[in-house]
Amino acid sequence: MGKRPDHVRAPAYLSKSPPVPKPDPIDSVPKVTEELSPTRYGDWERKGIAVDF
Repeated sequence: MGKRPDHVRAPAYLSKSPPVPKPDPIDSVPKVTEELSPTRYGDWERKGIAVDF
């Protein structure tokens, strides 16, 4: 976002924006072990085509 020109001032009734809170750190990314499991999704996908059993 750009900066406001020097000759343009914000209205006096507006307050400054509060600081943005920092996000909580993520310890580690969970591993997905059932990524290709047909029992989880109900079908397999091969080259973009769903194959149902």
